[in-house]
Amino acid sequence: MSSRRLATLLVCALASSAAVSAQYRAPAGSLRVKYGIEKLQHLGSVLMIAAHPDDENTAILAYFAQGRKMRTGYLSLTRGEGGQNLIGSEQGDLMGLIRTQELLAARRVDGAEQFFSRAIDFGFSKTADETLAKWNRNEILSDTVWVIRRFQPDVILLRFSGTPRDGHGHHQSSAILGKEAFTAAADPARFPEQLKHVKPWQAKRILFNVFTFGRDAEKQAEAIPDKLTIDVGQYDPTLGLSYGELAGISRSQHRSQGMGASERKGAQPQYLTVVGGEKAQSDVFDGVDTSWSRVPGGAPVAAALEGAAKAFRVDQPEATVPALIEARRLIARLDRAQPWVTRKLAGIDEVIADAAGVWVDLAAPQQTFIAGGPLKLQVNAVKRSRVEASLLGVAFTGIAKPLELPAPRVLEFNRPVQIAHEAPLAAGVYNQPFWLRAPAGETRYRVDDPQLIGLADTGSGYRGRFRLLVAGETIEVERDTVNRYVDPVRGELTRPIVVAPPVLVSFAGRSLLFPSAAAKTVDIEVRVQETKTNGAVRLDAPTGWRVEPASRDFSIEDAGGLATVSFTVTPPAAPNSRGNLEAVATVGGTEVRYGTRTVDYEHIPPQTVFREARAAVVRTDARTLARRVGYFMGAGDDVPAALRQLGVEVEMLTAGDLTRADLARYDAIVTGVRAYNVSKELRATQPRLLEYVEKGGTLIVQYNVTPGGFMGGNPRLLEKIGPYPMELSQERVTVEDAPIQPTKQDHFLLQAPNRIAAEDYADWVQERGLYFATSWDARYQPLWEIVEPGEKPKQGGTLYARHGRGVYIFTPMAWFRQLPAGVPGAYRIFANFLSAGQVTAQ
Repeated sequence: MSSRRLATLLVCALASSAAVSAQYRAPAGSLRVKYGIEKLQHLGSVLMIAAHPDDENTAILAYFAQGRKMRTGYLSLTRGEGGQNLIGSEQGDLMGLIRTQELLAARRVDGAEQFFSRAIDFGFSKTADETLAKWNRNEILSDTVWVIRRFQPDVILLRFSGTPRDGHGHHQSSAILGKEAFTAAADPARFPEQLKHVKPWQAKRILFNVFTFGRDAEKQAEAIPDKLTIDVGQYDPTLGLSYGELAGISRSQHRSQGMGASERKGAQPQYLTVVGGEKAQSDVFDGVDTSWSRVPGGAPVAAALEGAAKAFRVDQPEATVPALIEARRLIARLDRAQPWVTRKLAGIDEVIADAAGVWVDLAAPQQTFIAGGPLKLQVNAVKRSRVEASLLGVAFTGIAKPLELPAPRVLEFNRPVQIAHEAPLAAGVYNQPFWLRAPAGETRYRVDDPQLIGLADTGSGYRGRFRLLVAGETIEVERDTVNRYVDPVRGELTRPIVVAPPVLVSFAGRSLLFPSAAAKTVDIEVRVQETKTNGAVRLDAPTGWRVEPASRDFSIEDAGGLATVSFTVTPPAAPNSRGNLEAVATVGGTEVRYGTRTVDYEHIPPQTVFREARAAVVRTDARTLARRVGYFMGAGDDVPAALRQLGVEVEMLTAGDLTRADLARYDAIVTGVRAYNVSKELRATQPRLLEYVEKGGTLIVQYNVTPGGFMGGNPRLLEKIGPYPMELSQERVTVEDAPIQPTKQDHFLLQAPNRIAAEDYADWVQERGLYFATSWDARYQPLWEIVEPGEKPKQGGTLYARHGRGVYIFTPMAWFRQLPAGVPGAYRIFANFLSAGQVTAQ
């Protein structure tokens, strides 16, 4: 089989895996050896800086990482916590967790590395001043400088210009901070506390990657003088793909944002302009030595690697091992204080293992282990070439006990070696994403270990460093611990291991509404990790709230078993009381206050988060006249569970229900966020929904994004979401406490069954609303006028209309954030919306 044919098959498998498999598999074998040898020969680095996951130019990343074989990185200042979610109901830090893993999946395709600052995406921001003030400019500048000093890029690329042209304040800020960090990283007087671990670093130049979204933008970019042009559409015959095609696969990993992209073929020019540092004549690396000559004494290494490249044979990659070992010995003699030396030493060890056909793995027989108990592992190794190799031992992070062998374990050809290893886990130490270990602020994560700042993830926290003897040379390779299992549909998969408390307790939701002084039953789910577990659960309540009984015992026979214990919670008689209810389990004299949330989607590895078992409790008077509500889910939200707390029976509607069910049985029907964007069935049955309204029903439509993308680019489709014409836009109100004034104070939607007052607009979270209407038929009545500082008043946040005997309400206010967060006024207002049909019928 030819080299080209083999590579093409491997990358086709890679692309298919990226599209349909839960976990992306990088190509292995000869292709990876060839790529690894070429990567070892290049000592240049480039770092791109932007604000969010999906801001990066994946084509440029693929071009430099896969094409130029340069060390390539992307620094996203945030993890995208404020973005909307197209695939589920996760918000906030869980949204950031999903998007972090999506970025890592994208990097596995395009070959770049991933970095983050501690900044939190707090939602859309209209100015850089607001963004930098909320983030604390100096803190995030420090993080950016830290990443630059550690990564040591020769070239920095900015995805944005740092001007209002960028739109989003986060976008502007990423470029502003990038430009400042370019200079600050080289100044030992800036952030001197970092110099205990890193040295000042001056990149050669910093460039702006000019926008080319659409033909008009391309024409403007083409006219820019003194620009550099690179063609990211170049075809790589070894990969069997162009870098533009790789970029499409990479970008399509951002599924939560609906970023599926085409795999473009043909020329794709990208334009770069220097905004700082030395000018460049023809290439971003002009004046940068990207060979081994940049390392003192490195010239012999280059010669040895050239020998390895010449020895490479696609059907016999082990032929490169002697030359690779020679190169490794030369690298090992160089000054380890040189960062390129330590990086390339780690890199060449991986290439030697690949070339020798040595595969090693650190597997756990189960996914979940108990903190303080034993961690059971299986060390796996197999050698699939005739090169002599032995396993010498394994050292670990996270556990103190290494695997020590009395003598080297010889790896025989194609005969797997499996060695059981057991070590104690630290008590009270649970593994979860490092940036979620400590309570975060509203706009920045708290990361207590400065060495973790900038990293994308640390995996399970239990890594193994394998020491191997290959052809007489000792090498080291690292592997994370995984649980390897077989899914009956998807085949063999891996997932991160979880180290958990012996018992977990959790509430059904993150807030509990008490719309009257009546008591409620509150259920607590108890999950245990060991067999025959006995214990008790109590609820700690805020002052003025009463919980009965004081505690509940539980006894669960099976490991992984569940039980539900119930308490009666009575709120204060007077409204406007808020606080937190906390669940505490006691097992064997140990108190545990944690619950767990697992984020599990096919395109990313499952992620487990431990958080305190806490629910906000809200006592407010909120009446509703609606008794049965139909809810048609869109992209995903937690609004149905919130509405049930009003005492409403909520039924989830299917596409079939919209076509065949008796809709008249519902007092109101609500469509979820982005429902018209993601459901062609909903759009197709819109006439039936409007007929329901005409006959006396109430239809409440939440926000949908502006036409295009999900809508096939047809700008007229969303005009039909109401009974009369309206035009949607990207207008939004991002200030959560922006002043709201009713356009008609005595409007019945603000009077019954709950009288809405100024305090009902207080304590909202993140934003008022998004994708407002900008023009509408005269038969609609705007309910509010909202004034965001420095902007014209907006009235398109909620539109009311009568249609026949019924009521239609278009309301792109951020109910999907306010209701699950337990905002009292949001419940009272939405209760009025649900009751609109009953009120008008009186």
